[in-house]
Amino acid sequence: MEPLLTFLGNYWWLVFPLGGAAAAAAGSAAQWWSKQAKARHKRRLEIIKAKSDARAVELAARAQAEATRSRSLPPGVAESDARSRGERVKRLMATHDEVTERWLEYELDVAKVIAFPTMSDGRNPLTAAFLRAKKVADGLRPASPDARIDSETLAEYRDAVHDYEVAFDVAEQEARRVRDSGFTDAERKRLERAQHLLQVAVDQSASASERQLAYRRVREELDGLITLSDGAVENLEKRVAPEIEHRRPESP
Repeated sequence: MEPLLTFLGNYWWLVFPLGGAAAAAAGSAAQWWSKQAKARHKRRLEIIKAKSDARAVELAARAQAEATRSRSLPPGVAESDARSRGERVKRLMATHDEVTERWLEYELDVAKVIAFPTMSDGRNPLTAAFLRAKKVADGLRPASPDARIDSETLAEYRDAVHDYEVAFDVAEQEARRVRDSGFTDAERKRLERAQHLLQVAVDQSASASERQLAYRRVREELDGLITLSDGAVENLEKRVAPEIEHRRPESP
């Protein structure tokens, strides 16, 4: 230790040039990492665009092949095939809508959001999987039951709706099983208070001031615990008191 201290005492002036060199090296390293990050981001964008272009070409080729196939079929057979496919698309779209309506019951009802918080928490793996499945199904959904789609596209949409339905069922079952077990004791007490205040907020027998006070306290109890969607807040405000809507400043 003493030799090191002696060396530092004799050559203390080396700190300045060495410090400058270290700072320069650190700056160069930061610039290099920044360039690498930009390059990786650019490559990812290029890959996404290439996949999108390839998908568009694939869909166009399928549509062309389906059109050729339809023209080659006798008129009666072609009409029957199109009618059957349209019926299947209609049933799939009905299932798709049913699952979405079940999800919106959790998304727009504050009482259900509080009771089953993981259903609105995208950080939960099962909820995240359901939301991904929803995005895929929404992306493959035809514009209408009468839209002309080929058999492969119909199969993709069928599988996507099935995955969407299963993923929602799994996420719902898990949410009902765990409820608020992921919160601390103090946080669970806040959720309980929020549930109680919510009942007061929507109680039409209470005065307008009582409902509005309870509404504000519900929002305070949930702050930092659960994020309410805009639709849930809007629905709650309509149930609490129209005065809340009337007091909002008009948008320009």
